[in-house]
Amino acid sequence: MELRVLIHAPRGRDAAVVESVLQERHKVAVCPEWTDLMRCLQHVSAATIVTEESLSNKALEQALTEWLALQPPWSDYPIIVLATKHVGPRSPQAVESLHKLGNVILLERPLNAETLASAADTAVRARRRQYSTREHLAEINRAQTEVERLNGELEARIAARTRELASANDRLMKEIAERERAQTALTQGQKMEAIGRLTGGIAHDFNNLLHVVNMNLELISIYAKEEKVKPVVDRAKSAARRGAKLTGQLLSFARSQSLSPKLTQVNRLLVGMKDLLEISVGPSVSVQLDLCQDAASIVVDASQLEMAVLNLAVNSRDAMPDGGTLTIATSSRHCEADGEQFEDGEYVVVSVSDTGAGIPQQLLSKVFDPFFTTKPLGSGTGLGLSQVYGFARQSGGVAFVKSELGKGTLVEMYFPAAALDAQAQTDPTIPPFVAQKVKARNILVVEDDADVRRVIVECLGLIGYSVTEAANGTEGLAAISLSKPDLLVVDYAMPDMTGAEVISKAREMVGELPVILATGYADMAAVERLAGKPAILRKPFDINSLGAAVAKALEGARVPAAA
Repeated sequence: MELRVLIHAPRGRDAAVVESVLQERHKVAVCPEWTDLMRCLQHVSAATIVTEESLSNKALEQALTEWLALQPPWSDYPIIVLATKHVGPRSPQAVESLHKLGNVILLERPLNAETLASAADTAVRARRRQYSTREHLAEINRAQTEVERLNGELEARIAARTRELASANDRLMKEIAERERAQTALTQGQKMEAIGRLTGGIAHDFNNLLHVVNMNLELISIYAKEEKVKPVVDRAKSAARRGAKLTGQLLSFARSQSLSPKLTQVNRLLVGMKDLLEISVGPSVSVQLDLCQDAASIVVDASQLEMAVLNLAVNSRDAMPDGGTLTIATSSRHCEADGEQFEDGEYVVVSVSDTGAGIPQQLLSKVFDPFFTTKPLGSGTGLGLSQVYGFARQSGGVAFVKSELGKGTLVEMYFPAAALDAQAQTDPTIPPFVAQKVKARNILVVEDDADVRRVIVECLGLIGYSVTEAANGTEGLAAISLSKPDLLVVDYAMPDMTGAEVISKAREMVGELPVILATGYADMAAVERLAGKPAILRKPFDINSLGAAVAKALEGARVPAAA
């Protein structure tokens, strides 16, 4: 870049002399008037040479000072002043005027050409360095701008990536939480299933023992003639009934209870129970029914539903020793299939809530376990909630418990809503009956438990029937192949084959055969698949119930034959 040296020497031949000295080395421009100088300063120049006397022009001094004040930070414009030789020091005004010009090279006249040329060279080099500095600063600014732009883009990418990672982390945490929830549910389900199998087996065996005890007590009451024996037998039978109730709760938890499901209108059932509930919870607890407007119809064993609600009400009463409110509510809800608890469809929810002390959170996962109780030792069996859970699961539903210390407990039972075309089923009751005289009929008893089999055989013999016995399904079928009995009394749970399988194969062998399934542990789905459903006699039963069931089964088989 070629830079001009401006010359403003308005008097005499100074401008011409300076121009002649510098024009061989630099490009020069002579400015005769101060206005010409100011106009040329608006363009690129290397330096300005002025005479000291020209600066006495206040207009020039002011204009030049203002122009210098507007220079950018990188600019330190050089001015060479050709001064008149002074004998003494300059006046303060003259010094101040020179000081305002900033970067001044003061040359006293007369001066030789080399001095002037050297001063001009120095000024031009200094100015060139200033322009180089400007370019360098501009480059730095451009680099900083680019760095700032890149930093901005980097920060934007980092922010975007951070949001993506945060979103991915949220999804991961949700998946982990969902997986943990599913794993917890699976573990809980497996635990409950294992406990259910264990308690179901124990309850079945214990039920058989109770059955033997109960029926032998019946025999004692028949054989013994002394009046003193009767109250003893009654007390023992009462204890056996309580034991049977406990095993019933265990079987309900294990989902192995023999249920008699039928169309049940829940609201009507609860209204009918209110008096019983009020008596059970006592006067200090207020019982409130909050029933939905819908029909709230479900297919369940009504007696088991009553027992479940009553168990929950008694638990709530115990949680409110100083009184409170017990609320029993019904509602209809649609539940989406979750692969674990629910199938897609409509459900009727029966909820029992109280205003009691509540259950600690760490114990909520255990409340459905059999024999687990928060009550003091000796104040509860720990089977009430397990019966509720087992009954709900066996009925195709599920049970949940929610609780908060100091605010109460809520238990919800979900049952599949009944289809609109479901018809009410009646469970025929067997009136107490003991046959005094019976026709000669042959009954085959198939029971794997020897004590149970023996007492059933003895009781049937006592009534007056001819009885053949078999210890398992194979022996029973062998006896049927030899002689068709008039009636088959068979247990369900046996080691070689189930009672349902014995019934099916027996009918293949001899055709129609009246059957009584004497059990407390039947897979009702398997029984339902049998053609001509057998009569169900639940263990433990007494002689009257046995006699009535046998008479009814034989009578039902005789009537069609006469027709």
